[in-house]
Amino acid sequence: MFLRKLAVTLGLLLLLLAACARGKAAPTAISTPEAALVVEVTATALQAETPAPASSLESVRLPMGYIPNVQFAPFYVAQERGCFRQAGFDVAFDYSFETDGVALVGAGKLPFAVVSGEQVLLARAQGLPVLYVTAWWQDFPVAVIADAGLGLQSPADLKGQTIGLPGLFGATYIGLVALLHEFGLQETDVTLEAIGFNQVEAFATGKHRVVVGYMTNEPIQLRHMGFDLTVFPVAEYVTLASNGIITNETYAREHPERVRAFVNAFLMGLRDVLDHPETAYEISMKYVEDLKPHDPVQMEVLETAMDAWRATDLGHASPEAWENMHRVLLDMKLLDAPLDVEAAYTNEFLPAWSKGWGK
Repeated sequence: MFLRKLAVTLGLLLLLLAACARGKAAPTAISTPEAALVVEVTATALQAETPAPASSLESVRLPMGYIPNVQFAPFYVAQERGCFRQAGFDVAFDYSFETDGVALVGAGKLPFAVVSGEQVLLARAQGLPVLYVTAWWQDFPVAVIADAGLGLQSPADLKGQTIGLPGLFGATYIGLVALLHEFGLQETDVTLEAIGFNQVEAFATGKHRVVVGYMTNEPIQLRHMGFDLTVFPVAEYVTLASNGIITNETYAREHPERVRAFVNAFLMGLRDVLDHPETAYEISMKYVEDLKPHDPVQMEVLETAMDAWRATDLGHASPEAWENMHRVLLDMKLLDAPLDVEAAYTNEFLPAWSKGWGK
């Protein structure tokens, strides 16, 4: 347990040092925006209809935490429609590691990054002043995927099972432990095997009959391959803080209007994906190299993700989700001591139009 916690601590510190030494990296090339979605833009949603002049734009390299994927459609749509430029930002997407984005924002080298909830709390425990300013995923996307032939009826039946997962780190590990705890189980009640990011192959070849993955990935692939599955989504049993956008506390304090504008631009993209998924899919093909037209698997990926993004108050961070995540990290001994959870996130930068949007 000590070594696992030490690895998290050293990893964050090393990334922070690397971020300080590296400075700005070359931005990823982005396709030139072309056709825009036709949607109503209210005065409260956007301050100006005309793009900001290029000379006034703030260049932003945005760490995404993953490779180009249709699940990033809200960002692609916001880029394509010019929402980011209208908000005063020239955005380039950076598909580097999630912890790299945490370190860079924590060091004040970048203003924003896409980060999961547990990384925010782990970073703050190391003294990094990161602040979660909008919730992208309302539902924690991790799930336990089992061969239906095992006859598992609930997560309580995982006791005694051998479970394959990428490793004892990240959202899949934390989501699994949170699910076990909800049913009175401990890690010692199951056998965990680190298999890397090879869950589909491990399941398909019969090496593992139970794996941990993402609702938007492994279950969809395996079902299209013809497998009969039992799936236990973590979000159906416990609410946890998931992926969203972070900034630096100093940046938020000194430039609240910029944070508000960036959050608004992103949420406009998110809103448009939820309203026009097929158009959003087409736009995503410009940013995701191997994304094919009308691919049923990838369209299901987008639709499954959309279900996890919807909210009555779009972008709203749930206090319950953050308290639960905090409790899980304490239980796992990944936090030495309790944190001021309310200081880790805020809803103050959400636009007025987002409240009650999903009614």
